[in-house]
Amino acid sequence: MAIFVPYLLLSTFLYQSSFCALETHFESDLAQELLISAKDPKFFDWVKRVRRQVHQYPELGFEEHRTSQLIRDELDSLGVQYKWPVAKTGVVASIGSGDQPFFALRADMDALPLQELVDWEYKSMIDGKMHACGHDSHVAMLLGAAKLLQARRERLKGTVKLVFQPGEEGYAGAYHLLKDGGLDNVNAIFGLHVMPSLPTGTIASRPGPMLAGTGMFSAAIKGKGGHASSPHLGRDPIVAASLTIASLQQIVSRETDPLEARVVTVGYIEGGQAANVIPETVKFGGTFRSLTSEGLSYLQERIKEVIEMQAAVHQCSAIVDFMEEKQMPHPVMVNDEAVYEHVKRVGKTLVGEPNFQLFPVIMGGEDFSFYSQRMPAAMFVIGTKNETLKSDQPLHSPYFFIDEEALPIGASFHAAVAMSYLDSYAAEF
Repeated sequence: MAIFVPYLLLSTFLYQSSFCALETHFESDLAQELLISAKDPKFFDWVKRVRRQVHQYPELGFEEHRTSQLIRDELDSLGVQYKWPVAKTGVVASIGSGDQPFFALRADMDALPLQELVDWEYKSMIDGKMHACGHDSHVAMLLGAAKLLQARRERLKGTVKLVFQPGEEGYAGAYHLLKDGGLDNVNAIFGLHVMPSLPTGTIASRPGPMLAGTGMFSAAIKGKGGHASSPHLGRDPIVAASLTIASLQQIVSRETDPLEARVVTVGYIEGGQAANVIPETVKFGGTFRSLTSEGLSYLQERIKEVIEMQAAVHQCSAIVDFMEEKQMPHPVMVNDEAVYEHVKRVGKTLVGEPNFQLFPVIMGGEDFSFYSQRMPAAMFVIGTKNETLKSDQPLHSPYFFIDEEALPIGASFHAAVAMSYLDSYAAEF
């Protein structure tokens, strides 16, 4: 027995090592096969055309009617079945056997209320609206994945769900898509976002918490208006609001452990129209962020208390609105470790290990976090930075631009992750 047990352990180790090596070899061959297909000139021209069409006609959250129609037209041409509408304008397509396991790939569709300042042939045709967060490229990459997967549908050991999601930019579209039953019985989900701070072809992510949970608030402090020459006859809401905003910063600086990440930001303030008049009301608002759900709850509670109490100190009243129905708070984005490791392994075989980076935790928010609450999920980013093309401007900038060389990489990455996931987990169902 003293000899048999180590031998058994060694045999098990060798078997597992051999299986992992075979799995990695399979994933590497698959990833390279898909990448070669995606870089075919005809395929590349098609995916660029799709992206440019979406870019020229940007639509805001839950208004993506033209974008949704384009997606459905392309899916029809590929012979891919889909469900529509989901969450008003969303589309959820299916490729594969129709049986378990179900693996989902997600692309958001909506644009931003921003005037594009990039002067190029395919710039936005709609004044005041722009794809400044790369959702046009997300749609194109996922449609590219649909084309790659449909051509290999007989090899799929399960079903891939392609999620074209509306309303990511502050509208919690992911929440509404889940509420509509768009992803019932899905075993795991993968999302990919362009990142202009990383060189084209680089991918990055991290296990565990990756993006902050976020919430928004607005406040109105009401006093008593009057003339600037007689402030004692009024109740000045500008003074009350000014000191309230300063006090809000102390929630983080004096009530939060310095080793815990939390942010409170006031982004706007409105009050008064004349230099010699004290207004009756001042309005302001902003966001709060944390890497824990407990932190979010604490910030929300204290923001309300500070605003109401500071208003009362100055003999004013206050109303605080957290806009939970219109702009729902987003939970913390947490990458499932098992899905993360799977996607990371596939990504390295696709772009090479030197082109994988560990992404830092940042305090931005993403409604992909709603999926991560419901099922194992992983979000990765793909670099689009090319200084020659000036595609190094930040997300949400009117000068945002992408290097389209990232499109075939993203399309093949989506497809490789889904196919290899189904292959790895099919035996469990």
